[in-house]
Amino acid sequence: MIEKIISQYSLEEAEKIKEAHSMAVEAHKGQMRESGEPYITHPENVALILADMNMDYETVCAALLHDVVEDTAITQEEIAEKFGNIISEIVRGVTKLNKIQFASKEEAQAENLRRMFLAMSHDIRVILVKLADRLHNMQTLSCCEESKQRRIAKETLDIYAPLANRLGIYQIKWRLEDLCLKYLEPEAYKYIQNAISEGRDQREQFIDEIVTIINRKLVENTIPAKVYGRPKHYYSIYKKMRQQGSDSLDNIY
Repeated sequence: MIEKIISQYSLEEAEKIKEAHSMAVEAHKGQMRESGEPYITHPENVALILADMNMDYETVCAALLHDVVEDTAITQEEIAEKFGNIISEIVRGVTKLNKIQFASKEEAQAENLRRMFLAMSHDIRVILVKLADRLHNMQTLSCCEESKQRRIAKETLDIYAPLANRLGIYQIKWRLEDLCLKYLEPEAYKYIQNAISEGRDQREQFIDEIVTIINRKLVENTIPAKVYGRPKHYYSIYKKMRQQGSDSLDNIY
């Protein structure tokens, strides 16, 4: 895991990431997740999500350390001393966000947005670590009981997916939305998943043909551009079906 994370960083940056990983491994030793996995797998995966987004090494270090102050004996001062103020302050910001308790959905949305702006004014990377943290928690939600799955999925759909959307981080937004659909509307999720699977080859061929045609026309008219196509995400298909009052994909384009 750590080799995958550090592969795109300079030698000096990679060493810092390894040091952060070592501190996290030691700090979380003996702690387990609800799934039964060692707890360190969570910060590792959060760091990997951010590395895949080409975030800087400081964000990746903070991701590896984002739970140590809250859940272990490591102090904020120790992080600052070993990794500097930037990484320490990102960890501090995430720790503060983790402590927010909401009395209602309306309060959650308003308060979360206020905290978001406060965090952004100092360092946007606090929010990025928090979103990656929530994404990995959603990816491993199957080990929780159903009531907890639904509660966390609803909170994610109400707060974190819109947050990612507002910041333009669409690769996290759509992944969160699809995972929320899986737990909030499991039958619709399975139907869409199966239906999309059946026609995948034809759709990919169609997209490739259209991209080729558009690329040719762009070259003919000396217009520099990059053309790509992608499948529509499950949650956006689900919303479109609901808007059109349809229970079938037949009329959804």
